[in-house]
Amino acid sequence: MKKLFFAILFLSYIVQAQITMTPDLLWKLGRVSLEDLSTDGRTALYGVTFFDVDDNKGTKLIYEIPASGGTATLLADDQKSISAAGYIDRQRIWYLHSGQLYLKDGNRTTRLTDCEESILSAKVVRLTNGNLRILAVMEVPNPAYRLPQYKTLTKARFRLYDDLMYRHWNYWEDTRVQHIFYADVPLTAEKLKMNAFRDILEGEPFDAPLKPFGGSEQYTTTADGRYIFYTCKKMTGREYAVSTNSDIYRYEVATGQTINLTEGQKGYDMNPTLSPDGRLLAYLSMENDGYESDVPRLMLYDLANGSTRLAIDNTYLHDLVWESSSTLLVTYDDSATVQIGRVTIDTRRNRFTLTPVTTGWYNYGSLRSAGGTLLATRMDMNHAPEVFRIDRRGQSSQLTQVNTGIYSAIRKPTVTRRLVPTTDGRRMLVWVILPPDFDESKKYPVLLYCQGGPQSPVSQFYSFRWNFQVMASQGYIVVAPNRRGVPGFGREWNEAISRDWGGQAMRDYLSAIDHVAAEPWADESRMGAVGASYGGYSVYMLAGLHEGRFKALVSHCGLFHMESWYGTTEELFFADWDLGGPYWQHPVPRSYTEFSPHLYVDRWTAPLLVIHGELDFRVPVEQGLQAFQAARLRGLPAKLLLFPDEGHWVLKPQNALIWHSEFFRFLETHLKN
Repeated sequence: MKKLFFAILFLSYIVQAQITMTPDLLWKLGRVSLEDLSTDGRTALYGVTFFDVDDNKGTKLIYEIPASGGTATLLADDQKSISAAGYIDRQRIWYLHSGQLYLKDGNRTTRLTDCEESILSAKVVRLTNGNLRILAVMEVPNPAYRLPQYKTLTKARFRLYDDLMYRHWNYWEDTRVQHIFYADVPLTAEKLKMNAFRDILEGEPFDAPLKPFGGSEQYTTTADGRYIFYTCKKMTGREYAVSTNSDIYRYEVATGQTINLTEGQKGYDMNPTLSPDGRLLAYLSMENDGYESDVPRLMLYDLANGSTRLAIDNTYLHDLVWESSSTLLVTYDDSATVQIGRVTIDTRRNRFTLTPVTTGWYNYGSLRSAGGTLLATRMDMNHAPEVFRIDRRGQSSQLTQVNTGIYSAIRKPTVTRRLVPTTDGRRMLVWVILPPDFDESKKYPVLLYCQGGPQSPVSQFYSFRWNFQVMASQGYIVVAPNRRGVPGFGREWNEAISRDWGGQAMRDYLSAIDHVAAEPWADESRMGAVGASYGGYSVYMLAGLHEGRFKALVSHCGLFHMESWYGTTEELFFADWDLGGPYWQHPVPRSYTEFSPHLYVDRWTAPLLVIHGELDFRVPVEQGLQAFQAARLRGLPAKLLLFPDEGHWVLKPQNALIWHSEFFRFLETHLKN
């Protein structure tokens, strides 16, 4: 508590002293998450994660607040870090702390579990018979992975594999898998042991939810307790590495029988959610196997007759939350924003209509709806997420004020939007972010931001690394194009990037930067290009194509040599779809013969900063090492920044501050001096 008190005092001092956003101040922001809404819609739970840079870690606190606004109260008075929380009913709240579940009923808190395995995610549901159903995700031994025993070689440390998917994102596949467990207990139950839970995937070598990003949105239960629904990709080895075919499974509690509800549907099927009347199961489904960025379609499964309907297609959906048994709330990509929409469901006429609820330059997410109340998080390029209440007209009012004091004390950049002509006669939405106190009579250095994905929109997100507010506040014009390949502008625009990574998208980038460079306040002699993942690949490609436009380049975890990348990445379905297959097939895809950045190193002229995490198995560190080595052998100024304990992202506070320090030092050296 004392440490938190002094942190607040220090934060007050920082806010008074700062006039624009900086990396240090960025890490003082509370990161807000919407946890749950009570069943009557009257109160809400939200989380705030504060990071202690000295301790190099974060603490997540959970608060309860009236949904109509008012004073928030801390859920746990001892300042314990809580990873998740939710309502059982109006009075009772469950929360997850240090891998165990707790039940809070008014002023009384009891510990629900005492499992030897940590609970990774959970749901607690009050069944119609009055009992609690606890759904908990825990790790168990992987029955498909066994190392040979060498009794005399006790100091040896090794891994041994005979098939693919031997590593994933930032971890090695080995002795553990995560399974979904359940236990039905009365409200008075305390300290359930591991043997009180039943493993619904017992003996199976599969992960449920899907690693590494799947959470409680991937499983649910019926209120009568009869069924549990969950997402799983029941494959191993090479089959797992080349396919996205996950399915929705129905587990019958009484018999233990499991059936596949989405058999024959080839792509990702995920996130089952039940209608309030228990009649319909909504879920997201991608049509094509192997295409991880396919459009997620809204599907409806009828529990009574087993039929499945396609409700919404050609709209890139994210969240699904039932508003009533005939209306579903969704979030979806729309012209470089993420909006809330309402799906009206008429199963008798087989009619499903999506109508917008919100508008504006915002990203909405984490929907919760109950008792006529709709809550969501909202962010934009100048504001980190906070919780908002949205009325029936789509008007939003801010419920939490975690970072209001900081934002009211700093001068913010100006976000503008342009439609830029492209080389093939289209018009591309480009965000142009201007520094605080922008003066059009001055000339400013310019940064071209290259987005990752590649199928990810440059929407109104607020990143804690690629933060446009911080970049612009250091005096840079930021140009952020929604180039070919991003969702929110129609299926054709989204799919145009596949097998054409180094083609039209690169021309789109150059169209955007040339458009802004023509402005009198843009200093075309001081322009740089920056980006991560596919954005890092884009920086490497532009290094050989920019014809002197850029004076500094920054690539984080970028792909440099496409053949060696194909040979070392893990989710091969992504590489097969987007590159067109392996490099040894005939004819060889252009991804290897024309669109590999290493082919253009002889044209490199600009200084280069390479950043990479050594635990990045999606884009292995050797990609960055090759690029840095090529730049130095070419005699170019170059730096290599490596993080031994980071993967595809930089998540630890002190590492992140090093990242920002080296990022801006490099740009300062080559664009401002």
